[in-house]
Amino acid sequence: MADIRVPTLGESVTEATIGRWFKQAGDAVSVDEPLVELETDKVTIEVPAPAGGVLSEILIKDGETVAPGALLGQIKEGAAPSAKPAAAAAPPPAAKPAEPPKPVPAPAPPAKAPPADAPLAPSVRKLAAESGISASTVPGSGKDGRVTKGDMLDAIARAVAAPTPVAQPAAAVQARAPSPPDDAAREERVRMSRLRQTIARRLKEAQNTAAMLTTFNEVDMTSVMAVRAQYRDLFEKKHGVKLGFMSFFVRACVQALKDIPAVNAEIDGSDLVYKNYYHIGVAVGTEKGLVVPVVRDADRHSLAEIEKTIADFGRRARDGTLSIEEMQGGTFTISNGGVYGSLMSTPILNAPQSGILGMHKIQERPMVIDGSIKPRPMMYLALSYDHRIVDGREAVSFLVRVKELIEDPNRLVLDL
Repeated sequence: MADIRVPTLGESVTEATIGRWFKQAGDAVSVDEPLVELETDKVTIEVPAPAGGVLSEILIKDGETVAPGALLGQIKEGAAPSAKPAAAAAPPPAAKPAEPPKPVPAPAPPAKAPPADAPLAPSVRKLAAESGISASTVPGSGKDGRVTKGDMLDAIARAVAAPTPVAQPAAAVQARAPSPPDDAAREERVRMSRLRQTIARRLKEAQNTAAMLTTFNEVDMTSVMAVRAQYRDLFEKKHGVKLGFMSFFVRACVQALKDIPAVNAEIDGSDLVYKNYYHIGVAVGTEKGLVVPVVRDADRHSLAEIEKTIADFGRRARDGTLSIEEMQGGTFTISNGGVYGSLMSTPILNAPQSGILGMHKIQERPMVIDGSIKPRPMMYLALSYDHRIVDGREAVSFLVRVKELIEDPNRLVLDL
């Protein structure tokens, strides 16, 4: 038998929901053929068949929640059963003389139950204490039905192989006054999908765990927009991708993270982990929810390489073909609510990261420039940060550094 198990789901992903099985018990399967679809709060993945044969058993049904390593089903290895061709008609064989009946062996006497006060072997007591499995629940194969060390090891192995239930926190009961009959007739009640429940729980956990604050600033987009307008066509012709604003912000954030390393750190127990690499997550909205693919080592990429990577992430996020590996390991996140028209927001941290930058809609506003009021394309920026790691001075300094780099993009080129 070949086991079908939930694969490692990636950093901070502790559970998945069975979306649907592509096969039924008894169906023939080929090695690496997709068998079941798993949904997490980050991505939908397919679990391939570990071997060819027949899907003999499905242990977890559609809609149930499982943890990494849980046993989903089993495959009976070997060729799938097929109908045998009908044999050619042949004369019946000659009847054999009847044989005398063989004596039926007497049934084995039932195993004696061990005395109630029978002492357990020290090895059995130790395994029971370590595993949490009571020896009284384990069938014994020793003398007089006593539980042996081998019996305990077999029981522990069976427990490990069993599907791992995922504990679901009790949902907060929200008292809701009943609607008037006329209103109730026009309401539609839809149960939250497990995926949406997981997203909601993880966002709330981020709020409950981190000492989250948000600081704001605004940036004049005049210079970046001028560079973009001047080189847009040439950039697209040479690199095959449009020049957007996100690559400028990725580069600006990387430089600011180098200057303010606390924003690129995280808490691990009683330690602070400062990361000397810059994996920037870029939030992408999809029909199923928000996903955050990661531009790894963004400090080593050109603007063109960043734009290509982000464009590819966007396409595959909407197609649902991003992998778990592409959405783990981020050290800082950028979320652009401006594409939906948001003028101001407070983004929620992507745990265990300590900072997330919120970009917003570019809107012309009257600004005082050299004593004169002039219209300027302005964008509000928001930095949500974990105050356990990042002090207010560091958070404000980070955002001011991003503002300086965006308002004078030559600094990005000259590393100033």
